Amino acid sequence: MTRNWWDLLPAGIREQVDGYVLQDARMRAVRVVFEAGRARGVGLHEAQLVVHERYLHHGDRVALTPDSPLDLESLAALAAGAPGRVVAVEAVWDGDTVHDWFVDLLAVTADPAGEYPLATVYRGTAVRYLGGEDVGGRHPSAVAADRAGRELAAHLAVPFHFGSPETPDDDAPRYVRADPPSPRR
Repeated sequence: MTRNWWDLLPAGIREQVDGYVLQDARMRAVRVVFEAGRARGVGLHEAQLVVHERYLHHGDRVALTPDSPLDLESLAALAAGAPGRVVAVEAVWDGDTVHDWFVDLLAVTADPAGEYPLATVYRGTAVRYLGGEDVGGRHPSAVAADRAGRELAAHLAVPFHFGSPETPDDDAPRYVRADPPSPRR
C-alpha cells in the first residue's frame, strides 16, 4: 500500500524525500510527503509509513544520528566543558513524534546559572547501553539516564535529580537550586 502512495508523488518530491531520509531528517521527509501528497489522499499517518519504508529501502546508507555517549569518562568531559560550575546533574523527560519518550541529561550550572545538555537518551540508545538488561517494566531511557546520571553526579560530588524516574512526565518537578548562604557581616 505504501508503494502506491510513493508512486503518487512526483519524481522531484521523491528525490527530495530520499535526500532527507539519507540525512536522517525524518520529520522533514514526512512533512514533504504529507504536503505534496495531501491533495492525492496521503494523510499524515500514510506519510509516516512512506518515510518508514524509505528508511527500510535505504538501510545502511542512512547516515543515522549517532547515540549520545553515556560512559562516565565522556559525560565527565562534557560536564567539564559546561559554561559554569556544575552544581547538579538532572534527568528530564521529553518526547516527540519521531522518538516517543526520551530523557535529556543536563548539567545544572552556576556562575552563570543555566543548564548544559550532556546527552539525549533515546530508547535505542538506552537499550544498547543496558545491553538487553531487564528493566522491570520501566522505560529503558529512564533506567539508562538514571544510572549514567547518578554515576556522573557521584563522580562530580553534586546532587542528582530525576523528577519522575518511573513514568514519562515532561511536567515533573525540576531541580531547585539552593540559594547560596548570604555572607554575614
